[in-house]
Amino acid sequence: MTSEIASLRQEYAAQVLLEKDVAPHPIAQFKTWWQQVMNSQITEPNAMTLATSSADGVPAARIVLLKDFDYNGFVFYTNYQSFKGMQLEENPKACLVFFWKELERQVRIVGLVSKVDAQESDAYFHSRPEGSQLGAWTSPQSQVIKNREWLDLRYQEVVKEKGGKTIERPSHWGGYVVKPVLIEFWQGRPSRLHDRIQYTLEENGEWKIERLAP
Repeated sequence: MTSEIASLRQEYAAQVLLEKDVAPHPIAQFKTWWQQVMNSQITEPNAMTLATSSADGVPAARIVLLKDFDYNGFVFYTNYQSFKGMQLEENPKACLVFFWKELERQVRIVGLVSKVDAQESDAYFHSRPEGSQLGAWTSPQSQVIKNREWLDLRYQEVVKEKGGKTIERPSHWGGYVVKPVLIEFWQGRPSRLHDRIQYTLEENGEWKIERLAP
């Protein structure tokens, strides 16, 4: 074992998370934490790990950006033909993880995934900077390409074709919503005795709140 890595430790003691203090609905609780994160001025608080798996159970994870959330779920945007898009086509389930180290907090979300409607994807696409819109047309995301020069030349071709005018959203690009069935809120505590409060969606539509051992 590499001693420099094994000796890395961070003691958590900033806050507590008790059952009596949490909201009855996990989205309401997330909204409370989200506002506190926004007030903390953390850089890219919407960065989250998205974990997916193929039909045969092979997992993959990457960082994506949360773009919206409400009682229907958590929304992000990507290329539908990317590797994550292909996995979600095979197995429309995912896990999201937020880690806000400055607040010593983590949120884990397990849910069912579906595409957002085309109008919502259109609206978000047209809110993006032109360069990002052109990039969505440029990149065959997750596919092997020859080199960086190929990508740069392809981008210039797209700029020449579409730049400076209204750019339509590619049909292969759009949003997904993760509709949660389980959400865990984690608050770091001393001696690794962390607070973990889990919400589980029951068949009657109610949320069961339980404490997990750290």
